[in-house]
Amino acid sequence: MKKEKISALQLFYVLGGFECGSAIVLGLGSGAKQDAWIVIILAMFCGLILMGVYTQLSVFYPEDSLIQMLPKIIGKYLSYPVIIIYICYFTYIAARNCRDFSELLASSILDEMPIAIVIGSFMILMVYCLRGGIETFGRMGEIVFPIYIFSVIIIWVLLITVERFTINNLTPILGNGFKPVVKEVFPSVLTFPFGESIIITMLLPYVNKKQHIKKVALSVILFSGLLLVINSIMMLSVLGPEIYTESFFPLLESAQMVSIADFLERFDALVILMMVAGVFFKVGCWTFGAAVGISQLFKLKQTHSVLLGICTIISALSLLIGDNFVEFLESGIKYIPIYVHVPLQIIVPILLLCIAFIRKKISYS
Repeated sequence: MKKEKISALQLFYVLGGFECGSAIVLGLGSGAKQDAWIVIILAMFCGLILMGVYTQLSVFYPEDSLIQMLPKIIGKYLSYPVIIIYICYFTYIAARNCRDFSELLASSILDEMPIAIVIGSFMILMVYCLRGGIETFGRMGEIVFPIYIFSVIIIWVLLITVERFTINNLTPILGNGFKPVVKEVFPSVLTFPFGESIIITMLLPYVNKKQHIKKVALSVILFSGLLLVINSIMMLSVLGPEIYTESFFPLLESAQMVSIADFLERFDALVILMMVAGVFFKVGCWTFGAAVGISQLFKLKQTHSVLLGICTIISALSLLIGDNFVEFLESGIKYIPIYVHVPLQIIVPILLLCIAFIRKKISYS
């Protein structure tokens, strides 16, 4: 399989969009109410540790993806079930992101259109982009990510103009104690979005200058974390902690309150644009990881046919995850973080790093 390359800057754009992705539209840390922004800060620092684990694995095996390094760390036969689990994981999370995207559109501007059509159209676009390879995806990141950030800044400026905007909504700080904050940090906000950066293990072999990997990876966590903290503060200042906690898409609800001179309204369309851009990065990375993983597992020379099959599975799975949006959210909040994210984002990578470290020590002695 031809090894394409992306620059460290393109990696930053792609991962930055991936980390913020759909998270910027959702109410992260809502269980902590007015302290949601503190939750994100603490989760961000924990996310830096996880990113250090992921990048150190890449330092030990610089030319290998997660799928390729697993047999070298835990052995050929033991690695097979773990590889299959990770491929299924990448596919499943891509499907969840697609469902998030379709539900947002269905609740705002495309309320008459079946979500199957929305998801199918989006995945056709995804296949078209990813068939060009990681280089094409990286160049798309260079174009889309600046637009994404520009849209976020515009929305923040507009939110300040909302009449009910007040920073007093953030008080009292830690008014409910520290326990709700810790409860929200782990496993919820740590695993989404920061723990999802495990996908970097599928991208790092394609970076042309390996010496910049750690710097770029840690910068992504800090940058996206800061962006999400400011975004949470802005939403809380407009909506207040009670509405922020109850709303499915608080940023969309905040943008709907913007009205300049009773003339300029409906800025929620800008939020939809952001969501499209964010999900592009999210689904793109997860789909790429799953397709490359399958290709490497079966030693295929190309991923084009695999991409078509994976995208078809993702489209169908996104519709089957839950009968309705409430059921879909319930599984994502109650079960997925603790039973899926924690083992695959935290426990397994840390164990792999420990084993890899011991192997390297033994080989050098």
